[in-house]
Amino acid sequence: MYDIGWIKDNFDIFKDSLSKRGEEVDFDKLWSLDERRRKFILELQSLQQERNEQSKAIGRIKDKSGKEFENAKKKVQDINDKIDAIKENEKKADEDFVDFLSRIPNVLSSDIPIGKDESHNVVIATHGVPRAFDFEPKSHFEIGEKLGLMDFEQAVKISGSRFVNLKGGLSRLERALANFMLDLHTTEFGFQEVSPSLLVKSEAMYGTGQLPKFADGSFQTKEGLWLIPTAEVSVTNMLADKITDEEDLPMRYTAYTPCFRSEAGSAGKDTRGMVRLHQFSKVELVTITSQSDSDQEYKHLMKAAEEVLIKLELPYRKTLLCSGDTGFSAQKTHDLEVWLPSQNCYREISSCSIFGDFQSRRMKARYRKKGEKETKFLHTMNGSGLAVGRTIVAIIENYQNKNGSITLPEVLRQYMGGATVIS
Repeated sequence: MYDIGWIKDNFDIFKDSLSKRGEEVDFDKLWSLDERRRKFILELQSLQQERNEQSKAIGRIKDKSGKEFENAKKKVQDINDKIDAIKENEKKADEDFVDFLSRIPNVLSSDIPIGKDESHNVVIATHGVPRAFDFEPKSHFEIGEKLGLMDFEQAVKISGSRFVNLKGGLSRLERALANFMLDLHTTEFGFQEVSPSLLVKSEAMYGTGQLPKFADGSFQTKEGLWLIPTAEVSVTNMLADKITDEEDLPMRYTAYTPCFRSEAGSAGKDTRGMVRLHQFSKVELVTITSQSDSDQEYKHLMKAAEEVLIKLELPYRKTLLCSGDTGFSAQKTHDLEVWLPSQNCYREISSCSIFGDFQSRRMKARYRKKGEKETKFLHTMNGSGLAVGRTIVAIIENYQNKNGSITLPEVLRQYMGGATVIS
């Protein structure tokens, strides 16, 4: 969310960024809401000043039992009544203003390619060569179901569509992948492992940009708490309403959690298999840093996510998202897309985004340089390191054998009790 003063001072940049996103904002309404809010603030200030003057006048009245004193007291009470009424109006005006402002997306980085949708994303690097099969490769769900280790049918009976039950070797593979990823990020890239809450308040969802605009994309309990759509929400909000010492930055966190998404608007997309589920597990990477180190830390975070794919020896490519495909809170996003033989294409397995101070303004998360009074808003970024379910999909499809078994990537075998194959 942006400060209204910054928007006015940088209006051309702001408007141009929204145009590149294909977003339309009613600026006349925004100015009107801001003017209405300011009008009430000025009225309050004027009445408060008048009340102070009347209070001083009361103090100068010597006869506290006379009519002059009673009239003065009545005048102060009338002013207080007006102040209470205007405070209510000012509160409502401010809520309307903030709600409108909070639905406007982040300003894009200047190096984002212009485009309407994913077809205009730009591939900037490719790593590895897709395997040449001497048989027709099957989809992950065909292999998983034939092995008896991937059960969609019973999951539908238990929970509904877009759920799966994993068993045996595939269930252990999920645990192995999480342990491998966490070990890699903590030992080689300096991330601290955290175990965050899976239920969060609306304020936390608002802080990272899920609310108010994307409420239909997540699940909410009857008590009003939200199931996290990503560990980003819990982890980033660990610094909400805090002032951090600059010398403690950067703060790098990694977390393995289940994630829950309603997949609103994805009807008909990836209806079979594990690519798009309501519940899935993910290892998340979150970095919180200063403005000056922001770009450097973003590269470090992406490198950590890429290293998972490199060590698993999975072919992938890195894509820079265009303006129309960049998420609401992001200034810039790179997707890592893994090769899926059954679909003969690359599919997203990690999305790494940098937000500048967009989230920290919403969370009131700041930092201070040693010896200085002034505070600045933190810079935040995150990425999947990786989506575990989609990594299972990629391993099954890229490491499948003609007899229906799955060879395990060498780096995972120590996490699988020395096993080399799932069969």
